[in-house]
Amino acid sequence: MLKTLLLLNVAMFFIPNKSNKLNWTLQKWMLALGAFLSLPMNTFQISLITTQSLFFSTFPMSTALISLTWWISFLMMIASHKSVLLKNKSPKMFSLLLISLNLILTLTFSATSMFWFYIFFEMSLIPTLILILGWGYQPERLQAGMYMILYTVTASLPFLVILLTNTISFNKHILIATQTTAHLNWTYLLILLFSILAFMVKLPVYSVHLWLPKAHVEAPVAGSMILAGILLKLGGFGLIQVMLFYHFSSNILFSFLMPMALWGGMLTSMICMRQTDLKALIAYSSVAHMSFVLASTLTNSMWGWSAAFMMMISHGLVSSSMFCLSNLAYESTQSRSILIPKGMLMMSPALSIWWFLFCTANIPTPPSISLMSEILAIPSIIFFSFSLIPIIVIMGMLSAAYNLLVYTTTQHGMLNKTINPFSTPTKMNHKLLIFHLTPLLLLTLNMTKIIM
Repeated sequence: MLKTLLLLNVAMFFIPNKSNKLNWTLQKWMLALGAFLSLPMNTFQISLITTQSLFFSTFPMSTALISLTWWISFLMMIASHKSVLLKNKSPKMFSLLLISLNLILTLTFSATSMFWFYIFFEMSLIPTLILILGWGYQPERLQAGMYMILYTVTASLPFLVILLTNTISFNKHILIATQTTAHLNWTYLLILLFSILAFMVKLPVYSVHLWLPKAHVEAPVAGSMILAGILLKLGGFGLIQVMLFYHFSSNILFSFLMPMALWGGMLTSMICMRQTDLKALIAYSSVAHMSFVLASTLTNSMWGWSAAFMMMISHGLVSSSMFCLSNLAYESTQSRSILIPKGMLMMSPALSIWWFLFCTANIPTPPSISLMSEILAIPSIIFFSFSLIPIIVIMGMLSAAYNLLVYTTTQHGMLNKTINPFSTPTKMNHKLLIFHLTPLLLLTLNMTKIIM
């Protein structure tokens, strides 16, 4: 089935060039077809049993993320219909970049070799950078692209050195240090730190997160969707892959990184409370959620990894939908300020319902799968250390506070007279949001396919 997906992805490059609209429609529905074709490949479980070949592996976690990649790519085509196709902003080049990024991410999630995983991991930056530079809104997009490249490439260079110098044995059954000496072996700790540093920046975690808000603010809606929906998941996926591949054990470094991740999540939640830029607020909320992913992964348990995996899937859909909603607010007001689109409830009650559903899913609340992911993550983190309970409680309160702040600020109050009254959401916008909500609900109804 993976070969079928790769052939389908390559075939999209060779669609006959008849008209922009026809090519756009064909490529869009081929991406949707790929998302449905990838569903039988996975059972949505974290499993150590893999089906290996020379170049690709098809263990369930990677195939679930491949399904998410194809689905988000399909939604990106829908979200960019007005801003790219109707305004004729190089739609052919845009769709080719999107398809090439989809191909690179599919190869990244299915690579068996850690070296090829690193190569595809870094290649995904190139189409993303071109999307930001070519279709971004503000002149600062060049600086945002430079931040993204410098942060991610610089942090991943030590990991490349480790791979090339063969510092760690590539035999999965040999450890560089035994369990009894791993806590005292500084070489082991440095290798562990540099191996996960690249993925910590990609998540990102607090203190190495500055590239993400800048990239989100300057990126078009499709760039924000792929950044939040898929590219951040490369960090969590890569972290789990490295820990499985090298058999890293819990040690003093994990005891340092776990509180740092949760403390950073609490600080970014506080930052969300004082943000006036809507896209920056959603970007900082992504940092807070990814800190939970990192903490769950560092528990080094299958329960924690299942929670991290579930949270990555749910966050990919919820954050993508939030950026779509922020783009609709931007089209109505031509501003990213959270204070200008006031009283949207009076103009479009249907849109206000979508804001309510996805803000509550971002808190999270039932029936979203996000709630179940946090219910799994919290016990695994508490089992690691009881002293982390106050930070978890504060993060939950702040998460509810800033999401309710977003909803009440944008939807309630007197209608701003500067809002374009003809900018109500179209049928395509409602379809886009339905396509985001449906997987969240279906996955909630099939929890046994995710929980081990």
